[in-house]
Amino acid sequence: DAQRAAKSSASVQLPKSQSNNVAQSTQSNKKSTEGVQRVAYNVLMDDPIAQKKVSKKLAKQNVPQRNTQEQKKVNLFSHLHQYEEDLSLTKDISFLSTGTIHPVIIKLGLQYAKGIISGSNARCIALLYAFKQVINDYTVPPSKELARDLEMKIKPCISFLSQCRHLSVSMGNAIKYLKQQITNTPHDLLESEAKQRLTESIDNFINEPKVINITYLYKQGTFIKTEMILLIIKVLKDANANGKQFQVVIVDSRPDFQGRESLTRLANVGIKCSYVLISAISYIMKEVTSVFIGAHALLANGNVMGSAGCAMVCMVAKANNVPVLACCETYKFCERVQTDAFVYNELADPDVIVNLNNPALSDVLIGWREIKSLYLLNLVYDVTPSKFVDIAITELGMIPCTSVPVVLRVKSSET
Repeated sequence: DAQRAAKSSASVQLPKSQSNNVAQSTQSNKKSTEGVQRVAYNVLMDDPIAQKKVSKKLAKQNVPQRNTQEQKKVNLFSHLHQYEEDLSLTKDISFLSTGTIHPVIIKLGLQYAKGIISGSNARCIALLYAFKQVINDYTVPPSKELARDLEMKIKPCISFLSQCRHLSVSMGNAIKYLKQQITNTPHDLLESEAKQRLTESIDNFINEPKVINITYLYKQGTFIKTEMILLIIKVLKDANANGKQFQVVIVDSRPDFQGRESLTRLANVGIKCSYVLISAISYIMKEVTSVFIGAHALLANGNVMGSAGCAMVCMVAKANNVPVLACCETYKFCERVQTDAFVYNELADPDVIVNLNNPALSDVLIGWREIKSLYLLNLVYDVTPSKFVDIAITELGMIPCTSVPVVLRVKSSET
């Protein structure tokens, strides 16, 4: 009887109308899942379908697109933007009054691409000053609203900057803040009043404590660029001025040697310093009592995204029971979750690895692109798990790295 009942239930068929409904719902669910973007386009550079969509978007905005197909790609990182030093992004841009991209944005993009302006704080502040000039030069067209039209004018500028160099987390948060201010602009304001209100909001973002702790000079169109962690430098200078006695060990690495400028600045104010390369970190860590690192971003899962090499320093410190403190402003907090540095990262110029600053060895790998089995990789960032970082130092105080979601939730409720 049980077997007969099972067979009869298995042989029961749905009515034709119900079966059609089930088939239609399945097809609709399939279509809806096909339209979901599970991975950002900026990490799908090797996907033809994704790149076709990006090309359509850039063509609609009259923004030139990077073409790095000639680069010698490392397969594991072929999904990222490939570095191209000789690429000209400005040859097809119109500099007439009808151009979609403001000249100050073009200048800024080239400075990003050439590395003249680097560092997440420096790039963010330069971006805000550039958009401030864009707003001052903007005029509302007849029969259009400022809030809607200005945002449409800014989108091509953002696309152009992202083609020059991938936007940092700090830049993304600043752009989100600016768009929110544009959207919240009252419609009954005069054009001059609305523009003044927007420029004041940009000044407020720059002059808030989260950015004022960093010393930057941006006067008369000249940007003083530094590639070191100025927040840590300022903290050490203040501690030295207050009479604290300490020594600093600066850990540096190829190819940029960013720590040399930090060494010069600290030594000039009388702080006793030592300078080592990252290959000697396990030797010098025995004499260290605290480790300070700068952060490109603090991720939602508590991991710290920093310059390549930070993760290695933090792991060696953890093995020697040395506390690690990450200095990061809250406007660098990110809702993104990352567990590694493979999916989201940035590629720098691979040729700088070849340059050894030694005339006797400078020609050793001059033709490395012709060697089929040789690939050079120059990653910009790495990701440090939160278990290797003891505390994060922010303008709100010292908080655990895992408190990022709480801070983001509070900030969103305030706005």
